[in-house]
Amino acid sequence: MRVLVIEDERNLADAIVRGLRRVGMAVDVAYDGRSGHEMAFVTRYDVMVLDRDLPGMHGDEICADLVKSGALTRVLMLTASASVADRVEGLGLGADDYLSKPFAFDELVARVRALGRRATPPAPPVLAVGDLVLDQARRSVNRAGRTLELTRKEFGILEELIKARGGVVSSEELLERVWDANADPFTTTVRVTVMTLRKKLGDPPLIETVVGAGYRVTVSEPELA
Repeated sequence: MRVLVIEDERNLADAIVRGLRRVGMAVDVAYDGRSGHEMAFVTRYDVMVLDRDLPGMHGDEICADLVKSGALTRVLMLTASASVADRVEGLGLGADDYLSKPFAFDELVARVRALGRRATPPAPPVLAVGDLVLDQARRSVNRAGRTLELTRKEFGILEELIKARGGVVSSEELLERVWDANADPFTTTVRVTVMTLRKKLGDPPLIETVVGAGYRVTVSEPELA
């Protein structure tokens, strides 16, 4: 899941970013409204965590522009005000959810995950292909009953490939969906991560390289006697 945090309180913004990354999300951050607005329209995000009172450009304006554009990004609006009137106004602008400061981080994570599920075509919480089972909620993977210890990036790549249902996913798309804006677009990190993921998945191979296009998950048909 790709998340954009727009929050001018740097300590809070950095804490949110660290926490969301710890639970496996790819997170970018902007500390003012104008840069956040620009990032929101350059990259496709699943969820935006948006502070309402921002310097440069108000959060209300960012939210309204995003809704107007037809983007699928879901907006979780943050505010220091807990009044019902402010909450109603924020939701009226097109925000999908509203959270008052201070908040419990576990609640923030739960809301971001819930919004993320609404930002993309629905997928079952447990994904399966062949003898491999990936549990998105528990962040666990097992193959033929054997639990696999995957890094966050390996898990993210496998999750995206399975969701594609046999379709080809390019390295650029994986870099965008699993990493964040700090990732070097010319790096070999996707190829290296796929290589280590293949080793952990074992045989028969599940991930196929489509030369010049990307990767896809395939399941070998059983041989006929």
